[in-house]
Amino acid sequence: MVDVYVLRRSRAGLEALVLRRADRGRSPGSWECIHGHIDQNETPVQAARRELAEEAGFETPRLYNLSRVDLFYSHRQDYVALVPAFVAVVEADAEFRLSEEHDEGQWLGIEQAKLRVSWPRLRRGLDDAVELVGSGGAGPLDDVLRV
Repeated sequence: MVDVYVLRRSRAGLEALVLRRADRGRSPGSWECIHGHIDQNETPVQAARRELAEEAGFETPRLYNLSRVDLFYSHRQDYVALVPAFVAVVEADAEFRLSEEHDEGQWLGIEQAKLRVSWPRLRRGLDDAVELVGSGGAGPLDDVLRV
C-alpha cells in the first residue's frame, strides 16, 4: 500500500486534499488521503503516481518521498503491510476529479484536514508533509526527497 498527501498553497493558505469513501466500498463515509495498493511488479513510486491519477486526476504533480513508512495490520487477511508515504504538491488553482471510490472531496486547511481524516497515521503524515514540503519544496532535502 501507499499513502499520498496532496498539498496546494491557495489564497487561503496551505491546504490538503481529503476524500470521503463512497458507500460501495470499505470504510464508507471515512475521510482519508489518497491511498491504494501496490500492484504486482509496481514500485511504490509508480503506485503513488497511478493512485494520484486514478483517485484525483492528477497526472504530473511534483512528488516527494515523505521518508516515512507506516505499518498496517489486516486481521481479515492476516498480513502486515508496509505503507510508504508520499507528498504531491500541486498548483494553487489545482482541482481534483473524484473516482468511483469517493463521493466527496475537499481542500481543507491543514488543521481542519487533520480533524477530518479518520486514521491517526494520516494526521501524523500530514504533520510530516507540512514540515518537509509545506513551503512548496523540500529545501536542502530536495535532492533526497524529490521523486
